[in-house]
Amino acid sequence: MSLANGRHYLAIPGPSVMPDRVLAAMHRAAPNIYEGGLHDLVDSLWPDLKAVAGTTTASVAGYIGNGHAVWEAANANLFSRGDKALVLAVGQFGLSWAQSARAMGIEVEVIDFGKATPVDMDRVEAALRADAAGKIKAVLMTHVDTASTIRTDIAALRAAMDAAGHPALLAVDCIASLGCDEYRMDAWGVDVTVAASQKGLMTPPGMGFVWFSDKARAVGKTADLRTPYWDWAPRVQGGEFWQLWDGTAPTHHLFGLREALDMIKEEGLENVWARHDCLARAVWAAFDCWSTGNAAIGLNVANPRDRARAVTAARLGAPHATRLRDWCEHNAGVTLGIGLGMAPPSDPAYHGFLRVGHMGHVNAHMTLGALAVMEAGMIALEIPHGGGALAAAAGVVAAGAGA
Repeated sequence: MSLANGRHYLAIPGPSVMPDRVLAAMHRAAPNIYEGGLHDLVDSLWPDLKAVAGTTTASVAGYIGNGHAVWEAANANLFSRGDKALVLAVGQFGLSWAQSARAMGIEVEVIDFGKATPVDMDRVEAALRADAAGKIKAVLMTHVDTASTIRTDIAALRAAMDAAGHPALLAVDCIASLGCDEYRMDAWGVDVTVAASQKGLMTPPGMGFVWFSDKARAVGKTADLRTPYWDWAPRVQGGEFWQLWDGTAPTHHLFGLREALDMIKEEGLENVWARHDCLARAVWAAFDCWSTGNAAIGLNVANPRDRARAVTAARLGAPHATRLRDWCEHNAGVTLGIGLGMAPPSDPAYHGFLRVGHMGHVNAHMTLGALAVMEAGMIALEIPHGGGALAAAAGVVAAGAGA
């Protein structure tokens, strides 16, 4: 017998759970794209997108595409062929952004901090000081690496760059973190921010955004990697509506995004951050208890300060993570994330890792329910684990809800 019949819960790190309000907003006939209400709706999006990113000064360009698309948009506007980027990698997605830049003809230096440790700011400062000729044009960094779930202290990174006295721009990938983890583009001295619609912005995949400072805009004017589609200037300066998208607008995504931004405003952005923090700590509390009965179980990131609030990477020991994911999905209707980037799929160790997404439209009963299903799966599969996990997670939620 399966207990999976009913509404499934997608506890993966994106696409995140789509709110019914967002889906309902998208369920309509195609609008007039030449004038009228759609134009007014789009005009209303830009101030709210700026607010979510913590900026009043940056421009915002929208693209039809996913997170990889906005990497390419940032690369195209920041660099000319032969320019150099410094990529700070703390997991799969930092390495992937580096590869995207290399494929476009950019010289890339990578400082790889591994899959479980945060950025060493002293090493960053030293690398920038060593670049006496100023070849490094920009530092590229994931705020939250969706694979390792390491969260980088962006303010500390900017401080390290300033201490080195280096003129490089700072570009930050917030694809996994925007609308989940605290982020303040202006206050933290970020020049370029990239994000996409399908995670904390609670809208189906298909839209990406680039926020860029005046300094970055000036650099972009001479970047020879720009092409008509990726050039961000017409998307913020064009006098005609079609120029915002270099063609037909992603109409129904825009209706959904408007509703999602309304939901964030209604809750309050700082309350959104606090909710994600509480739910993340509930997940961590459960894993801490499970690990007391099995040393193979544990969180990927040791220090809570360095953990994402949007998603948690963990290990169960091979092959138990894959076994548990399969059991949860097929027997209880909960889909957990694969352990991306921890080992090649051909390596038996691959089956020892998983991720729990708790981003976007997620509340206490969804997170506690997912944890209860995971524990039921461990019992059914006879995976050794410590007790008290659900009580510990419930205690975190109780304390958070009473705050």
